[in-house]
Amino acid sequence: MNIRKASCIGLLVLISSLTISTAQAKQGPGPGAQPATAMPSVLSVPPAAQPSANFNADAATDAYLAQIPADASAKSDAYFEGGYWLILWDFLYGAVVCLLLLNLRWSAGMRNLAERITRFKPLQTLIYWAEYLVVTFILGFPLAVYEGYFREHKYGLATQTFGPWMGDQFKDLLVGIVLGGILVMLLFGVVRRLPRTWHIWAALVAFIFAMFTALIAPVFIFPIFNKITPLNDPKITQPILSMAHANGIPAKDVYEIDASRQSTRMSANVSGFGSTMRITLNDNLLRRASPEEIQPVMGHEMGHYVLHHIYKDMLFILVVIVVGFSLLRWSLDWSLKRWGEKWQIRGVGDIAVLPLVLLILSIFGFVFTPIQNTQTRTNEHEADMYGINASRQPDGFAQAAIHLGEYRKMSPGPVEEWIFFDHPSGRHRIHDAMQWKAENLKLFTPQSNP
Repeated sequence: MNIRKASCIGLLVLISSLTISTAQAKQGPGPGAQPATAMPSVLSVPPAAQPSANFNADAATDAYLAQIPADASAKSDAYFEGGYWLILWDFLYGAVVCLLLLNLRWSAGMRNLAERITRFKPLQTLIYWAEYLVVTFILGFPLAVYEGYFREHKYGLATQTFGPWMGDQFKDLLVGIVLGGILVMLLFGVVRRLPRTWHIWAALVAFIFAMFTALIAPVFIFPIFNKITPLNDPKITQPILSMAHANGIPAKDVYEIDASRQSTRMSANVSGFGSTMRITLNDNLLRRASPEEIQPVMGHEMGHYVLHHIYKDMLFILVVIVVGFSLLRWSLDWSLKRWGEKWQIRGVGDIAVLPLVLLILSIFGFVFTPIQNTQTRTNEHEADMYGINASRQPDGFAQAAIHLGEYRKMSPGPVEEWIFFDHPSGRHRIHDAMQWKAENLKLFTPQSNP
């Protein structure tokens, strides 16, 4: 995982609607429970993957995949493939909500309420934003509770009971109100002061804000949802820090996050940049993975740092934002000429235009998904190879790929992988590890004394 999620929080808070649930649900498995899609906890190197003069990367890959129980494979495939439809339903549902707010003139009504409360434009914008989030929070309830709670429990990937889950949703809402409120005030301030070139300056503001959010997220945002502490087990940290120092990474600490309070997923990530950059393992990975798995996973995260993926992602995000805001300006001008009077929107600088802005950006994001996934997947592949080279643990990496297959389809078709995968598929990751092993067999073959 790279920092795109962290660096885009500020922008996504603007272009995503938040959701809420008030339903009661049955209790899910506790933090120590194994997921219903669990792959084998202990994986051995299969005979076909053992080093030999006849070692073959394809045969070794198939041997690793054969270790996955058929029911676990079917269940993880069903979970991941169901996510394809959720991408569509999320997009359509969000579009319907935006059109509802516009055509029923609820957006104009929320603007009018904000104007009755205060004459100060930035404060009007903030009040409208809070209204908007609360309304979409409620309207998005049905899909959110299914997608984020019931479905995750159905596949054994969630550990929270309903109360704590709801608590996190309210935290999301509050973070969205604060961060999103700051952003929309800045953006609409730019639009009102620079009506002819607002799309250029607004893109720059959005980019700077996204980078600022990425900078503060590891220190101020992530701890709202999870406890993050330095990892003090030398059996885990010493090999990781040694690998970091050997590769020119000035790492001093490795962090642990208590992800098991929400999920059974095993993962690690690099977040932030500059002085707030952190490499973090979640406690599920620490509990279930072997040291041979953890080392290439952490080497992967170090690869993002060494290969400058963070800064490459920044450049990519900047291009996406500039293109998005340019398309947004043209689309808003065309849409408001046709429907602006019907929706009671006074112009681009009117905060009531926000649902239309979100609708246009969601269309852009939906169409752009395969391109964004390809860019991310390319970086992840580069980090995979770096992690294997740095750790020299191809079998550990193959075993980690199988564990990640609890919620990712292992063997998709090429078109399927191009459209929907933001990481290489499990089969490709295992094959890459086995190909590396094939080219470095001498490292795994005992040397006889002369």
